[in-house]
Amino acid sequence: MAASLRLGRQGILFGLKLSNVNKCLCAPHPWQEHVRHLFRSPWILGVSPVQVQMPALSPTMEQGNIVKWLKKEGEAVAAGDALCEIETDKAVVTLESNDDGVMAKILMEEGSRNVPLGTLIALMVEEGQDWKQVEMPPPNAAAPPAAPPVPEAAAASVVPAAAPSPVTPPKRATSGPLRLSPAARHILDTHGLEPKLATATGPRGLITKEDVLNLLKISPAAKAAPAPAAPSPAPTPAAAPPPPGSRPNIPPLSVPGKPGAPGTFTEIPASNVRRIIAQRLTQSKTTIPHSYASVDCDMAAVMSLRKDLARDQIKVSVNDFIIKAAAVTLKEMPEVNVTWSGEGPRALDSVHISIAVATDKGLITPIIRDAANKGVQEISANIKALAQKARDGKLLPEEYQGGSFSISNLGMFGVSGFSAVINPPQACILAVGTSRSELRLCEDSQSLRTQQLMTVTLSSDGRMVDDELASRFLNKFRSNLEKPQRMALA
Repeated sequence: MAASLRLGRQGILFGLKLSNVNKCLCAPHPWQEHVRHLFRSPWILGVSPVQVQMPALSPTMEQGNIVKWLKKEGEAVAAGDALCEIETDKAVVTLESNDDGVMAKILMEEGSRNVPLGTLIALMVEEGQDWKQVEMPPPNAAAPPAAPPVPEAAAASVVPAAAPSPVTPPKRATSGPLRLSPAARHILDTHGLEPKLATATGPRGLITKEDVLNLLKISPAAKAAPAPAAPSPAPTPAAAPPPPGSRPNIPPLSVPGKPGAPGTFTEIPASNVRRIIAQRLTQSKTTIPHSYASVDCDMAAVMSLRKDLARDQIKVSVNDFIIKAAAVTLKEMPEVNVTWSGEGPRALDSVHISIAVATDKGLITPIIRDAANKGVQEISANIKALAQKARDGKLLPEEYQGGSFSISNLGMFGVSGFSAVINPPQACILAVGTSRSELRLCEDSQSLRTQQLMTVTLSSDGRMVDDELASRFLNKFRSNLEKPQRMALA
């Protein structure tokens, strides 16, 4: 009995000691908390960033240029602050921040060109976070350019025992006549290259200019071609002159300060604005059935009214009256104030006039909104401010998007008349020439008198505005312009 009690007491004591040991082992130690905090800290994981991507600042924008950063790394940013200036296909637009935080990292430096939409251009962190510990994203943007060299590396790994040899141009098997673009044929003839060595990437096996330029880069024969032209001390027989009409093997080089030799040229890089203008003009002339109609307007009443306003220190131009007359005419004939959608014409409720303004980068069309409800003096002030912003590249997207009718005036350059290209999806554009003095027979008195005439030509989309409707529009426009007081009552 006593032995049993002794054994039971020893078992209880052992159990108590074991439980104390477990508590000591399981109790958290300060060093464990420090380690856990270290691995959870931004020093190890990094601060989660707020990504700033290249936005679409116009409907036709596909890529943009970073002109200038207005915030530096480490600088505080509030919602609505300007981050940078981006050159779109239309103008230079300021990109504003949507969040509060700190500018942590600029990924696209000033001067970066042709940055595609959605590309990461900067990183921000939230307020109170260490911007120096921002978590950098993986370099996915650099992956696409590195993709083309992969086949060459793979081919090299397949035959590792091959001896190094000079790069030879790829050979292309042809089963029929070669198809060459004019530019490709000219380069091949100029450098004396074999067309069969070029790899065609154009439609239906067409060898393009880019294909030949790629061949020129890797062709050892083309690179060594200028060598025979260098003077050699050893006497060599003179080369026979090329037959008349043939192209030289080496292109002539232009010397600065001297006239360029025949066949030389200079590549001019196209800006985003110029590329979009080219695309839009090509789209307009190839997809829109243009119709043209012209009419002469008597500008005597407008000239007289301008002189009267000038005496009262009110300065307005002839173009301001033309804008007002076109807006009033569109309000009176809403069937012309339409645009083309994918399914058909779309009638517009407001009259917004797009005015073609020439800038150093090309034409741009700022918009006079609700022009029919504005006076000539207000229209004049609006167009001066918008034209200056257009030349400075500071137009906002809403200031050049959404027009319903365009006007292009070349009268200040002495152009008597011309036909303009429609600005899609609009239905019409009015081309305005200069005013001129002509002798006309007055039908009432059967006498000759001098008239101040101006020719305007309406280019209309035949899908929405037929010839009869365009003629009625021009007659109404002429009536409004020749009687300026009528426009004030419209």
